[in-house]
Amino acid sequence: MADDLLKFVSIEQRMPAKRAAAERLKDFEEVYAEFDTKGAKEQASRCSQCGVPFCHIHCPLGNNIPDWLRLTAEDRLEDAYEMAASTNNMPEICGRICPQDRLCEGNCVIEKDFDSVTIGSVEKYIADTAWENGWIKPITPPRELEQSIGIIGAGPAGLAAAEELRKQGYQVHVYDRHDRAGGLLIYGIPGFKLEKDVVGRRTGRLEQSGITFHLDFEVGREAELGELREKHDALLIATGVYRARGLKVPGVGMKNIREALDYLIASNRKGLGDTVPEFESGALDAKGKNVVVIGGGDTAMDCVRTAVRQGARSVKCVYRRDRENMPGSVREVLNAEEEGVEFVWLAGPEAFVGTDKVEGVRAYKMRLGAPDATGRQTPEPVPGSSFTLDCDLAVLALGFEPEDLPALFGAPELRVTRWGTVTVDHSTMMTNLPGVFAAGDIVRGASLVVWAIRDGRDAASAIHSFLQQEAVQAA
Repeated sequence: MADDLLKFVSIEQRMPAKRAAAERLKDFEEVYAEFDTKGAKEQASRCSQCGVPFCHIHCPLGNNIPDWLRLTAEDRLEDAYEMAASTNNMPEICGRICPQDRLCEGNCVIEKDFDSVTIGSVEKYIADTAWENGWIKPITPPRELEQSIGIIGAGPAGLAAAEELRKQGYQVHVYDRHDRAGGLLIYGIPGFKLEKDVVGRRTGRLEQSGITFHLDFEVGREAELGELREKHDALLIATGVYRARGLKVPGVGMKNIREALDYLIASNRKGLGDTVPEFESGALDAKGKNVVVIGGGDTAMDCVRTAVRQGARSVKCVYRRDRENMPGSVREVLNAEEEGVEFVWLAGPEAFVGTDKVEGVRAYKMRLGAPDATGRQTPEPVPGSSFTLDCDLAVLALGFEPEDLPALFGAPELRVTRWGTVTVDHSTMMTNLPGVFAAGDIVRGASLVVWAIRDGRDAASAIHSFLQQEAVQAA
């Protein structure tokens, strides 16, 4: 084994420098600095190069993590980037926002006694270094193909598919209802986790590669699904899921009770320099307010951490389970606590209090009861345990569901499941409509960005196979 590796016994785990809470609350810039060359090489050298790399197995993309860690330790950074990019269309984005503590790093075999390798931060360093050195070029296909492919949705699944299909030489058109490409990478995830220029340089490269973006284009308004089917040889539906899950408690219709995505989009648009009337009016600005966020996932963490940066008087996160059973990233919870967020564990909303607008959230204490079918304990209210939290702005972060795509797209023939997700043949990723495919959250339900990228790559491969077969049959 090379001298550059197996140093986990002599070098301790170290993250890149982290800005102090008092400093980072003043802006929306990223929390962690970037490794310098020495730090990245040292941390990469801690990899044990184990025979069964659990980090690789537990990565949805199947990233060759031990290989690019070895190359980083050997100071072969351009090769390391090529290895990372061979399985991941956005390594610098995944390095920033993936919940590594639940995926690669959480399954590192040296974690128990020596702490895991800081895989995410090294991945971010490799890709950022590649951008800085000009190693990442626009795509130059080996040949240009006549077939045209339309992709509905410019989020991670759609962008990953677009890149892979453009590499084959297809004429790729991406349609999105927003005015910028990136989907939730731009409008849903706050800048302190993912600065927007990081996304912009990716989408810019795709434009330079010959991919055509049709922005402010809503399928069903500008064109129905059938019209796009006539225009393209194949279609991919990669819209993601945006409709918020509802909450059925008294008072839920009062003013100042907002959905998480509305709140985050307003904040991100403000950061991008857009005029946001609801932010300017104060409706979606937490400044000086008592904010209560209901939910326990990563979206809830984005909301509470946004609220403290906006200057909220207090920020509380109400979650019906305990810390150990929280779905959000452990690292995100710790960051939120450092920034002054108060977590109200084992608590559920009973009602919103107020007349015209919310003035408080009445909640009851919860206890974990019998396990459900998955083995997870089911929360249940504790009788007579109600208490009220002061609240001027309540944010509901309870997850997302699909919109009614058959109605929205003017395509009642498009088949969906009872949950509203698009039905596909999982061996081909094709819907019930010939030549129409679907991928990402609109198929699997709300999930992680890394899974969306994986699904987009798989869809691109399926579309390529379909078009090849069509060409053979037409010959």
